[in-house]
Formats: sequence, structure tokens, C-alpha cells
Amino acid sequence: MAHVKAVDAPPASESGAGRAGGNPWLVLLAVSLGVIMVMLDGTVVGIANPVIGRELGASLSDLQWVTSGYLLALAVFLITAGKLGDLFGHKRVFLIGVAGFALSSIGIGLSQELADVIPGLSPVGALIGLRVLQGLFGALLQPNALALLRGAFPGEKLNQAMGAWGAIIGLSSAAGPIVGGLLVEKVSWESVFFINAPVGIVALVMGVLLIKENRAQTLARIDWLGVVLLSGAMFALVWSVIKAPEWGWGDGKTIGFLAGFAVLIAAFVFWQSRARQPLIPLSLFRNLSVSIGTVLMMMVAFAMFGAMFFLGFFFQGVHGLTPLEAGLRMLPMSAGMIVASPLAGMLIGKLGAKLTMAIGLVITAGSMFLMSQLSIDASFIESAVPFVLLAFGLSPVFVGATEIIVGNAPVELSGVAGGMQQSAMQVGGALGTAILGAVMAGEIADKLPGYLGPAAQQIPAAQLSLLEKAAAFGGLPAGTPEQIVKAVGPAVHNAFMDGMHLAFLVSTGVMLLTAALTLLVKAGRKSDQSAPVHMG
Repeated sequence: MAHVKAVDAPPASESGAGRAGGNPWLVLLAVSLGVIMVMLDGTVVGIANPVIGRELGASLSDLQWVTSGYLLALAVFLITAGKLGDLFGHKRVFLIGVAGFALSSIGIGLSQELADVIPGLSPVGALIGLRVLQGLFGALLQPNALALLRGAFPGEKLNQAMGAWGAIIGLSSAAGPIVGGLLVEKVSWESVFFINAPVGIVALVMGVLLIKENRAQTLARIDWLGVVLLSGAMFALVWSVIKAPEWGWGDGKTIGFLAGFAVLIAAFVFWQSRARQPLIPLSLFRNLSVSIGTVLMMMVAFAMFGAMFFLGFFFQGVHGLTPLEAGLRMLPMSAGMIVASPLAGMLIGKLGAKLTMAIGLVITAGSMFLMSQLSIDASFIESAVPFVLLAFGLSPVFVGATEIIVGNAPVELSGVAGGMQQSAMQVGGALGTAILGAVMAGEIADKLPGYLGPAAQQIPAAQLSLLEKAAAFGGLPAGTPEQIVKAVGPAVHNAFMDGMHLAFLVSTGVMLLTAALTLLVKAGRKSDQSAPVHMG
């Protein structure tokens, strides 16, 4: 195996000037503007989906692919995108990601017009295809943003930078549902994508002016076989998770894709131990904190994204709120992160990552438990309390795990580390959505006949299955006759509540188990010197 010594990063100046730009805080602002596009897009699409379905005639499956296509592209390409930044320069790849994300967003808003001029292309097909392209550019953007922060801030300031980063992301998350709701209701669904254009332009200008290029000095080429093996493994895993609710977890196709994942990931690990310049140097995982931090990100995303997925259906389906009203209900959590994220960065600096993250996970578990007790007619205050707790619980985990993964990685491999962190989040979120969705669907199927009472015996199996699917979305489809809504609506809502409560209880248990993992982690690297990296 070849051993390549890492290049030591030059020290930061006393004035606070960073290593990847003139002023690290301006670098933070520049990269945050790029990532804000991704965060806004993630929150507004859920608000826009019902309108997209009506105006484009999209089916529920189509709307699922509007999200799943983006997620699949993002999860498959994240680590490779981080490696591209390490090789060709984090600034260059980041700016390509910003430009591509903004342009693909404009294309999504023009899906109808593209379908009109391209024979055989439907508006929904154009929308899904452009969402996949958007995911690829988003993958270029996210890990390289973290790598630029790792290069800009000296080790002792990284906690503060990650805390500020979390606050900015929290602000964009808080604005997303409100801005998205206003745009969808007052302008059009297309406008929620067009809004990325001005944000992207500002991010590009600031990035060109404020960020100085940095890249690995010891890497000369891309491990293309590693890219193919890892991309194939990630595709097999995420695809099986996305399709499992439709196929069934015991179906041969689901098992086949999971088996394909196992074979490909084993081949990838074997090849990484032999390659001269591997895609992911296995020596990264000799640092236990990097390994545990990656698992933490996956487990937290499993619980958060998996459980939170159902809240939109709870507010709009059970409560009958408008998109804007639903966004306002979610505001306490997103707004809480604006305060909690910088506080988490300071606490990690004082108390250490281990204790701070453990406390955060316990608070998160408590929040999940409170949400498992929400009543069918929960008031704003009743939902706001667990949301605020969730913000203060998740912030230490996200800030701490990011600092642990990226901070413990050598600077020249910070792009790969950023890709691992983001990929762990995407895979964890996909697993949580699918597995907790299956848990919820099973509970609904078990409880719905009881709520329907004796009438359930008279309902044909096919219609009962349709009611179960409707219950998973919190209510009956628009246009259902009023007499049917009155007859079965309460049963559907009660079954949904039972399923949602069980999903949150499972998430509570996952968070408590994850808290134990924090006992094994250490803080990120506090020195500006990079340890030698053993490549291969």
C-alpha cells in the first residue's frame, strides 16, 4: 500500500483571517447563501406538492418521485462530489453546484413550457428529471461548503463556526414553509423554484469575491472504480428503501437490491484497501470519533426526518390547515434552531461534544415522546412546546456530529468528510421515512377496522385498502362525497393518530439508544496541523 503524507495546513493569522479566504466569517456567509437554496427547496417542495399534483395532473406516485428522485441523486453522489472538491478545488466545485442548482431550479419552474416544446415529454416527467439534476448539483454544493468552512476556520473556532452555520440553516428552514406557503397561495407553485435564482446569483458573486481556493495537494486522480462501486451501492440501498413500502420488505425485489448493496459495499471496501488513491481512505475510520459521528448523523436523521415526515399530513390532513398555516405551526422548531445552534457551538466548546450531545439526544427523545402524546385537536401551544424542545435537542447533535466528522478529518480530506456527513443524513432520512412509514402503515391497518366498527365487515377488501392508504396521509382525498367523509372520516383520523403516535414512540427509543453512542466520541481536531493520511 502506498503511504502519502498529508500537507500541513498553514496557521491562521492572529487577526482571525482564515485559510480559505480573507475573513472566515465572510466565507461562512458566502457558503451559507448557497446551502440556503437547498434548505429552502427542501421545505417548500412539501408545501407545493398538493398544488403541483392538481395543476400538472400528477399522481401520488409522481409526487413521491418529485422528492425521491432528488433524494436518490443527492445520496448517491455526495461522497463523490466531496472527492471532486478535494481534487479540483472546493471553491470551484461549490460554485459549479450553486450555478447548476439555480439553473435547474429555473428549469423546474418552466417544466410546462419544456414539455410544450419537447415532443413526448410530459410536464411531470420534465419536473422529475430536473429534480434529479437538481439533486446532483446539490450534492456538489453541500460537502464542499463544509470543506470550505473546515479550511477557513482555525481548529479552536470551528465549534463557533458550526454553531453559526446551524443558526443560518435554521433561519432558512424557518423561512421556507412561510415563504413557500405565501408564494404557493399568492403567486404560483413555480415561484418557489424561481426564488432560487436571485439567491444563487448573490451566492455566486460573494463566492467569487470572498472565497479563496483550496484543494488537496497530495491527490492526483479520481478513483473511478471506487466511484462506480460506491454509487452502485448507494443506489441499491436508497432505491430499496424508497420502493420497499410499495413492494413490501419481504419481496424478492427488495431483498435483491439489499443483497446487491451488501455485495457492492463489500467490493468497495476491498478495493479501497488496495487502491493507490482511494475514494475514501479507510484510515479515516481508524478515528473512532469519525465513525461514531457518521452513525450518529444517520440515527438522528432516521428519527427526525422519519417522524417529522408525518407532521405535514397531521396539520393539513387531520387539522385541515392551509400550507401557510401548516408552515406557521412548524415555525417554533425552525425558529428555535436559530437560538439553539450558536448556543450549542458554545456549549460544545465549554463542556465537550460528548456531554453536550448526550444531553441533546435526551432532550430530543423527550420531545419525540411529547409528540407521541399529541391529541387529534392539538392547539398551537401543545405542538409548539415539543417543537421548541426538539430545536434545542437536535442543535447540539447536528453541530457536534458535523464538527466531529469534519473536524477530525485532515483538511485535505474535508470534502470527503463533508460528503460522508451529508450522505449519512440522506440515507438515515430515507431509512427513517421508509421504516417508520411501514410501522405507521401497519398500525393503521391494525386499528382502522376497529374504528370503523361493524361497518368494516361490509367494506370490500379493495376499498378498505384504499381507506388505509388515505389514513396514512391523514385524511380522505379532495372531492370525496360529504356523506362518506362524515361516515368514515373520524375513523381515518383516529387510525392516523395511532400510527403517528407509534412512529414517534419508536423514534423516542432510537434517540435514547443513540445517546449511549456519544460516550465513545471525542471532540474534533483542535490543532491546525493535519495528521499523516495513509492512502490505501
